[in-house]
Amino acid sequence: MPTRLAQTVRDTRAVPHGTRHELSFGKAADDARIPAVLLLPDAATASSPAPLAVLLHGFSSRKEQMADTVGAALLRHGIGSLAIDLPLHGERITAGNETSWGLVGGYARAFDARAVNNPLALAGAWRTALRDARLALAYAGARPDVDRARLALVGYSMGSFLGVQVAADERAVRALVLAAGGDLPEGMPYARALRLIADPLRAVRRFDGTPLLMVHGRRDPTVRPDQAQRLFDAASEPKSLRWYDAGHYLPPAALDDAAVWLADQLSPAVVPVAS
Repeated sequence: MPTRLAQTVRDTRAVPHGTRHELSFGKAADDARIPAVLLLPDAATASSPAPLAVLLHGFSSRKEQMADTVGAALLRHGIGSLAIDLPLHGERITAGNETSWGLVGGYARAFDARAVNNPLALAGAWRTALRDARLALAYAGARPDVDRARLALVGYSMGSFLGVQVAADERAVRALVLAAGGDLPEGMPYARALRLIADPLRAVRRFDGTPLLMVHGRRDPTVRPDQAQRLFDAASEPKSLRWYDAGHYLPPAALDDAAVWLADQLSPAVVPVAS
């Protein structure tokens, strides 16, 4: 039986090239809802559904940062987006448990401090994040203004580690963009145990012809270039890896390049009919 979904829309307003909806969604039988920002291009109507990418943010980030950067770039190219707050981030931080790391690009970086030194809590949050990303794809595909045959995933940093795992299992994902992502670092403590929970190499090897674009900074100190290259080498075609003169935070040109690539991959003439 198909999962029944529910949503609560808190705000809707016009933005350049489309409409912004602040909402939450989830299973109708559950009280919990996933906070999200939905951007739909001007052309999104019941008679002309739009392609859409689910956006997964990085560690200590939140949905607004993805919507206002990656989402805005996609919108300029006629692609909608659904940015969600992952567990322990954004609206899902319990009041009084926030740990902050300052500002990046005008956005406060914050994380729920309860899980920082609790491996079991982090593992539980990761499993919840996987479930939430899959639910986001289901929610997007159920909307009449979204073309369920033209869904994609875009992950940034931590979100790219999550995205490659989700895309390996979800046939609904027609294209994948990994920004500042790669394999786990070599020689890290508890690497074997961690790969039981999240193994990018094993996930990317399960791709069945899913187009992959990786965009990465040549000077990234967080997810190093060798990690990106290792993941790219493990992937099968079609795939592309583009380098930028940047660190962990990629320039607007990288986001626009990714948007152009996605627009090409999600063109009705390119995407096969969903089975």
